[in-house]
Amino acid sequence: MVSSSDSPFSSSSSTSRSPAPKFCNNSFTTRIFSDVAGDITIVVDGESFLLHKFPLVSRSGKIRKMVADAKDSNSSKLELHNIPGGPQTFELAVKFCYGMNFEITTANVASLRCAAEYLEMTEDYQDENLIVRTEVYLNEVVVQSLEKSVEVLSICEMLPPVAEEVGIVNRCVEAVAVNACKEQLVSGLSRLDCNGESDELKSGCLEWWIEDLSALGIDYYQRVVCAMGRAGIRPDSITASLMHYAQASLKGIGKFQIWNPARMKSNRTMAENDQRTILETLVSLLPNEKSSSIPQNFLFGMLRMGIMVDASIACKLELERRIAFRLEMVSLDDLLIPSIQTGDSLFDVDTVHRILINFLQRIEDEDNDDCGYESEGLGSPGHGSLLKVGRLIDAYLAEIAPDPYLSLQKFIAMLEILPDYSRVIDDGLYRAIDIYLKAHPMLTEHECKKLCKFIDCQKLSQEASNHAAQNDRLPVQMAVRVLYFEQLRLQNALSGSSGDGFLSQRMSSGVPSAAMSPRDNYASLRRENRELKLEISRMRVRLSELEKEQMFMKQGMIDKSGNGKTFLTSISKGIGRIGIFNGPTGGKRQKSSRKSRGDGKTGRSRRYSVS
Repeated sequence: MVSSSDSPFSSSSSTSRSPAPKFCNNSFTTRIFSDVAGDITIVVDGESFLLHKFPLVSRSGKIRKMVADAKDSNSSKLELHNIPGGPQTFELAVKFCYGMNFEITTANVASLRCAAEYLEMTEDYQDENLIVRTEVYLNEVVVQSLEKSVEVLSICEMLPPVAEEVGIVNRCVEAVAVNACKEQLVSGLSRLDCNGESDELKSGCLEWWIEDLSALGIDYYQRVVCAMGRAGIRPDSITASLMHYAQASLKGIGKFQIWNPARMKSNRTMAENDQRTILETLVSLLPNEKSSSIPQNFLFGMLRMGIMVDASIACKLELERRIAFRLEMVSLDDLLIPSIQTGDSLFDVDTVHRILINFLQRIEDEDNDDCGYESEGLGSPGHGSLLKVGRLIDAYLAEIAPDPYLSLQKFIAMLEILPDYSRVIDDGLYRAIDIYLKAHPMLTEHECKKLCKFIDCQKLSQEASNHAAQNDRLPVQMAVRVLYFEQLRLQNALSGSSGDGFLSQRMSSGVPSAAMSPRDNYASLRRENRELKLEISRMRVRLSELEKEQMFMKQGMIDKSGNGKTFLTSISKGIGRIGIFNGPTGGKRQKSSRKSRGDGKTGRSRRYSVS
């Protein structure tokens, strides 16, 4: 763009102007010169420029050397190969040599700086040459603005490595980081003003540069994010930028591939390989999980994407580890990862299994870091997370159980990975196993017994016990155990003991042996402490049930007393309500009081498969 001569960044020579071409059809080969005919032709990428030697050799060292070499061969035609910016940038450089005015902008400064380096337009040939003029613009305009630095960076991606050699990229990367820090200080005040306001207003307080960075390629973006981390940008801001970049760069990948497991790795397109590179880079840039709250649904989205594009094992394991760090905050839908393996189950159970292993390792590490007993058991943050994950996994098992391709080995692996103290009651576990038995009727008696051994009959609610006692899919031994513990429960209800004998037995067995080391004693006591507190929690559940049964019994006594019924008859009717085999009336009563018991549901309607 031609500008006035007094523009602060318009480029022109301070010396007397050489004969200037009159513009015609925007090509030097068709221009008519007013004073002297052109004496040299320069070809740039197939486009010819009819020019004069003197203004070119007075500013360009490269052209001066080429003209000197051409005199020996009496040739007036020169060729320039791979000039940065191509013919358009060369034309601007020629205008500068002729002293013609044009404006240096963020759109052309990078290519002009690289072309000036290529043409050797240094101070050795003339003062205030093109290199100096472009450097002044870069230092005084570009690096002072985050937006302009990002724009120049995006242009450098299309330039040859000379842009890196002359330092444009490094200066722009550091400029983005420094200016982002300034924006962070300004936006801090805006965030304070946004407190208590609507969500729409809060979203407007987010850093505006997050969207601008999405225009960069992954290589330059990685360098910018690393520079921001060194400069002290908030981890939450970096996380928001990474999420926005991922949404802009990875959307639409593998739209139909997830249900096409026959697709082979060798058939992956170039676009998918690029997506894999982007995903692996973004995962490597994620801030530390302790310094930034990364949404779990974003991590699961990245994990699904990594599975589809066959990301590196290290990348997928890192995502699984990060998910496991806060697994208690995951929803059931997040865990339902479709499988892309041919002939495998419909869901990727192996990935969920590895996430669980990482989660349990995290809980164990937290327990080892604790020094006192008060942090253990049901009230501790670690065990609270474990109880949430136990309910989540029970719901997950119920969802994948109907899959006809789900092998017994994988299902059992998911059953046995969680410890016994991760569940207060086993209703959810019983429901999942019952659904699996119904969906896989070809299981042998031995396999059914192997499955049912994971159910603790003492941890089944009254409703689940009633269902299990009449469930034909369960092995006979399982039904006998259910009836036995129901009989014990009935005896305890009549005697009013509420299971104190069992608790006393647990307490008496918790005395550590003198032959054990202090470390083993501590581990044993900690384990017993956890189990006792869990037992107390289960007793509270039982006590709540008994109080409800007592209320119904009293109500029955009142109702029957006016109709000539004896006291013993009323008692027998009340006992019948808590019997092993409930009638239709008892079933309705239990169903109505289901919400008052913590039965481990995770938001979905509870259902028991019926024979």
